Amino acid sequence: MSSDPLLPVYLLTGSDRPKHLRALRRLRARFGPEAVEQLSAEVASGADAVAACNALGLFGGTGGGRLVIVEGVDRWRKADVDAVAEYLGNPVEGAVLTLVVDGALRGSALSDLSAKRGQVLHYDVPKSNNLHKWAHAELKRLGVSADVEAARALVELVGDDTVALAGEIEKLAAWAGGEPVGRTDVEQLATPGREAAAWALTDAWGQRDLPALLEACELALERKEPFLLAVGLASHVGRVRAGQALAEEGLSTREIAGRLKMKEFPARKALQHAERYSRGELDEALVRLAELDAAIKGASRLSAELELLRALIDVTRPAAPALSAAAD
Repeated sequence: MSSDPLLPVYLLTGSDRPKHLRALRRLRARFGPEAVEQLSAEVASGADAVAACNALGLFGGTGGGRLVIVEGVDRWRKADVDAVAEYLGNPVEGAVLTLVVDGALRGSALSDLSAKRGQVLHYDVPKSNNLHKWAHAELKRLGVSADVEAARALVELVGDDTVALAGEIEKLAAWAGGEPVGRTDVEQLATPGREAAAWALTDAWGQRDLPALLEACELALERKEPFLLAVGLASHVGRVRAGQALAEEGLSTREIAGRLKMKEFPARKALQHAERYSRGELDEALVRLAELDAAIKGASRLSAELELLRALIDVTRPAAPALSAAAD
């Protein structure tokens, strides 16, 4: 697409959003910024897209062309597709209409029309249990020497959002500078995905870092209700306690992850957290978090935010040492 003659229409389909974005960047590079118009099918009709193609800009690229990008064309109705079909019967020279949909449109009128008059580019990512293979391929594409375990750790940490994954892969590539990247590097550098704020809270608790915990709580409260944060922490503490018991039985991290129905990376984190708390402290923390649950649900006159902060302090700081009897 970077040097070939451009076609009047392209249809980008599939779930691999980063590849959509790369294809769009390559197209944009063929036009001047004033010659690119971005539309959304949520508000723009097929007739609107046609009108944009017909309005060749005065300050186009070197060829005087125009690029019109329409996102979400799976929303379009028959009348919209008919308008585009009529236009493509006699398209404006130099105008490129690029239609984008996150998903498949195989066998649809729009897909057939695009294949006939231009090109359909379908990019899919593997199913979630094979997403690490996609991540590994993306790392390799950027020249990063990484093993499959590093790619697997990246997916476990970031999640299945391919745009977020692509961003983290680019960050790793910039950091690596040609050096090999392993699981440890990923765990230290990559940012957790959608639950980043809640993740930071549980990790600070696990590190027994009270200042970091209170800071993470403040940020997390901007995104989640206290009840949800309390439930998340209680769930994590429960997994830490269960993982601790299984580790005492001699099970490996992978075996513990299987028993607890967790991925290996969060299981490893839970076991690291377990090293900082005794069995008794974890049991007491679970009791205190159950009290927090009741308080948030109405057993306390204090605000839910204040009750959460009080509980976080209680379950994180070490217990005060018992006072010995004064010497006679």
